[in-house]
Amino acid sequence: MNVGILVNPHKPGSLPALHALRSALKSRGCNVVLDDETAQLAGEDDGIPASEFARHVQIAAVLGGDGTMLNAVSRLGNFQKPVAGINIGNLGFLTSCKDDELDIFAAAVAEGRYTTSIRTLLEATVHQQGKPPESFIALNEITLARGETGRLVSLRARVNGELLNDYRADGLIVATPTGSTAYSLSAGGPLITPCAAVFVITPICPHSLSQRSLVLADNSTVELSSEDRESGPMIFTVDGRDNIHIGPGDRIEVKKAARSFHLLRLEGRTFYDALRQKLHWQGV
Repeated sequence: MNVGILVNPHKPGSLPALHALRSALKSRGCNVVLDDETAQLAGEDDGIPASEFARHVQIAAVLGGDGTMLNAVSRLGNFQKPVAGINIGNLGFLTSCKDDELDIFAAAVAEGRYTTSIRTLLEATVHQQGKPPESFIALNEITLARGETGRLVSLRARVNGELLNDYRADGLIVATPTGSTAYSLSAGGPLITPCAAVFVITPICPHSLSQRSLVLADNSTVELSSEDRESGPMIFTVDGRDNIHIGPGDRIEVKKAARSFHLLRLEGRTFYDALRQKLHWQGV
């Protein structure tokens, strides 16, 4: 078993966690491959780009947190093998275990005692006047929101070519089921089980309370555009990164990506466990 490791170098405790994880994996007969940034953190020079993991490892382990996992989606590229998140701190929605459970994780990987949760990815293509189209992949969500202005902005949303609505709001979120526990939830969107074949469109602070979240089949194509010529460009983001200014006449096409993200889950760890823990649900 070859296990690739990516680490968030800015997370306190990341280097000791890396050494502990590598030691735990090697003691159980696993080979460890570091990406080049992680190797640099460890003072080594034999790392490889994370985008090449698909050719060299069977599992990728990401040390950090949910934000590190989102960044790993971009860094790993077309990696359709199990990806395990190991949280340095509290358990997150995207992480498989915490950094004090490295021996448990290593044993589970070596013995094949884990499951894989297949997560939908979004592909967003930005069409800007005078520029070639540019595509991005998101695990959680894409967002089109007001830029530097403090005013509400006007956005138009179409679904499969048909007008859905003209929104007056701070912005719009198109989220996957995985992203339903992130920004969309904070904006009032619903919780969605990860295996549901849907997307959700959630307005951010809409002017009208009648403008609510809408759940769509994930074979839909959503098109967003700016209809505001007075407030300046809006900001398009992908999982909180890749900021692009979007002006009138530009449009964003969002659909289900051809590839998916394979989230590793240890035995007995489920999405519902994470909900109860992270949202502090308690029985009466």
